[in-house]
Amino acid sequence: MTNDDQHELDLSVELSEPLVQRLDKVAKSYGASRSEAVEYLVRLALDRIELRSAIEETRGQRTEAQDDPRLDWWREAKFGMFIHWGLYAVPAGTWKGERIPGIGEWIMYRARIPVAEYEKLTDEFNPVEFDAAEWVSLAKRAGQKYMVITSKHHDGFCLFDSEVTEYDIVAATPFGRDPLKELAEECQRQGIKFGFYYSQTQDWHHPDGDGNDWDYDPAEKNFQKYLDEYVKPQVRELLTNYGPIGIIWFDTPKGITRAQSQSLLELVHELQPDCLVCGRIGNQMGDYASAGDNKIPDEAVDMDWETPATINDTWGYKSYDDNWKPTEELIRKLVDIVSKGGNYLLNVGPTAEGVIPQPSIERLLGVGRWLKVNGEAVYGTEPGPIQGLEWSRSTAGTDRIYLHVFDWPANGQLSLPALEQKINSAYLLQDTTTPLTVEQAGDQLIIRGPGTAPDPVNSVIVLTLAA
Repeated sequence: MTNDDQHELDLSVELSEPLVQRLDKVAKSYGASRSEAVEYLVRLALDRIELRSAIEETRGQRTEAQDDPRLDWWREAKFGMFIHWGLYAVPAGTWKGERIPGIGEWIMYRARIPVAEYEKLTDEFNPVEFDAAEWVSLAKRAGQKYMVITSKHHDGFCLFDSEVTEYDIVAATPFGRDPLKELAEECQRQGIKFGFYYSQTQDWHHPDGDGNDWDYDPAEKNFQKYLDEYVKPQVRELLTNYGPIGIIWFDTPKGITRAQSQSLLELVHELQPDCLVCGRIGNQMGDYASAGDNKIPDEAVDMDWETPATINDTWGYKSYDDNWKPTEELIRKLVDIVSKGGNYLLNVGPTAEGVIPQPSIERLLGVGRWLKVNGEAVYGTEPGPIQGLEWSRSTAGTDRIYLHVFDWPANGQLSLPALEQKINSAYLLQDTTTPLTVEQAGDQLIIRGPGTAPDPVNSVIVLTLAA
């Protein structure tokens, strides 16, 4: 880029009127100009984002949940499917001919679309290609053990039949069916745990929900009323009308109080005691912790946690987001997360017609093929003793360690930190009949294998331990 190109860049950003008023108030209080206030606040925000840990304390796990056997199935599962689907799939990232920056499901917020206009998308939402059996089958073939789908995202549209509002897929769209009912039944049929995402704080459609300051005056909102008269009745519907539910995945707690988070947790456990609640209920009330979107801790974490992640850049469908992560990267992220004690909740964003994009399908099936051979080194494992190596990760079973080798040495010789346990044998998980040579040399463990990588993505070595 030349200096001339840099000078011609358009650095203008359009802000909403309420935000401009807040900005001017801050600038005035500090005796600064508007531009000085903008630069200061942007720097401050970036510093906070860069310093933020992968798992924020407020989205952490309740201490008493760390040994809770209700989580045993989830600890075993390791890998789940996330589904973001709703009205935002209709515009698919474009509004009135303009591509709207940001993730697809936030288009109402980013474009400041009035409720009255956004509601009209219900007339166009008719996902006749939706096939619950095919979606669940895809999750199974990918090696995913549970599924979580958006029952209500921040735009407020309900993807289920609700008696609390007419703003739902059954009452307001030509589709007229309840896809969550069909998915719940299909998950039971195919042996997949089923869960709901539910936006408990942000709701840009409801006058008392958080976030919409272009249709509603924030000063007049009554969040407690919204929680008691809208959120809780809908949570009750979700946990009453759809059979056994594995997870309620709340999101963006924002200003929700500890007492409000506690009341939601108690409601869920009252209705379905075995249903898990993710850490985004807020105030460190989760049955397990929730990492930031696409965030992975730098080291093993001594709690139950999960990373929600995208295959491209968006969650909800966006027609022009083709930045698909390679299958190899998804496999390594899965292993990285599991080696640090976490679960991987990988997202798909179906189209308005009810079709999961082909690039997502291809990548999920690629992960599934790898897991079919190497699943023993993932499912039900714990973080292994070998940590902090760039080229490798480790997971552990009851009497064995799984060494995941991302970068196989050209000479086939791997040097690792010595282990406290005595090793009985070593072999490749994809070739259990051929033993590998292992020797302890001072503070190093030397493993000799073939000169070429057995698996170009992640070769798994099994180290069996003496009793």
